[in-house]
Amino acid sequence: MRALLASILALLTMTSVAQAGDLTVSVRDTGGRPVRDAVVTVRPDAGVPRGPIRFSWPLRIAQRDVQFQPYVLIAPVGATVSFPNLDRVRHHVYSFSRGNRFEIELFGQDQTRTHAFTTVGTAALGCNIHDQMLAYVRVVDTPWAAKTDATGDVTLVGIPAGPARLVVWHPRLNVRGNESAYTLTIGTGPGRQTMTGDFSARAAVR
Repeated sequence: MRALLASILALLTMTSVAQAGDLTVSVRDTGGRPVRDAVVTVRPDAGVPRGPIRFSWPLRIAQRDVQFQPYVLIAPVGATVSFPNLDRVRHHVYSFSRGNRFEIELFGQDQTRTHAFTTVGTAALGCNIHDQMLAYVRVVDTPWAAKTDATGDVTLVGIPAGPARLVVWHPRLNVRGNESAYTLTIGTGPGRQTMTGDFSARAAVR
């Protein structure tokens, strides 16, 4: 009986793996140049796994050299993001974004503050002391999310095969909400999509 159960579990695991695919997305501007820091998400029509979403990168936006680092951070909905101040000057972090409005008042060097992001969408961050500071937290409800690198490419792995919704977001994408959505079908092998857009919008805290 145990051997039979083990065989069934192994078969189910193999079937699950066989019914998943990988997707590489290339993001380009209208001149064909690669676009960095575009957030690509895929949400299968069948839904996403239950339980907390975890990513491999730290949920952290540092203040260093009077800039936010990184410029774009992807965080799962409900996650807490830390804001360490690595500068000698104080910072006052805030966001006016709908659903993710918050304010972290003045804090100094080597101090860290945190904030939990509870609404799916985008939080544009600014500093009330240094107007040039700007960053974004893209809050997502799918484990299939990542941002493009300097080549403009990103690969999402292990997506369940079948119909899905692909969303590409960037703070300078010149469309409503700074995002474009597409429907596609995920196959059981590697796939590729190319998205070309107008990235001339002005990035701002709003």
